[in-house]
Amino acid sequence: MAHFAEIDSNNKVLRVMAVNNNVCLDSNGQESEAVGQQFLRRLFGGNWIQTSYTNCIRKNYAGVGMTYDRSRDAFIALKPLGQDSWVLNEDTCRWEPPIPYPTDGQLYEWNERSKSWVLAP
Repeated sequence: MAHFAEIDSNNKVLRVMAVNNNVCLDSNGQESEAVGQQFLRRLFGGNWIQTSYTNCIRKNYAGVGMTYDRSRDAFIALKPLGQDSWVLNEDTCRWEPPIPYPTDGQLYEWNERSKSWVLAP
């Protein structure tokens, strides 16, 4: 299956659809994003961008409410609410805390006020 995200004029993801790979084949039998986009436009209209469960294209699998960033060619989630100190990792296009999650096997929550991980209750 091939997956495509419909984006609006502000590059927000409206919905994600799966289509059979056969509808994405060009005249040479090669899978083509453009052919898949044309197929979906004929059915539903709109602007479609291919996405991937395995994150092999466009950094992240698209989800409703995410944004497609054309300059990064990536789908990016909204910044986590209340996590003002988190920054976008340019390699993964995912939001990350300024301090990595502890690896001691315990459960932690991010505390924005102290900008640190605290043991979960």
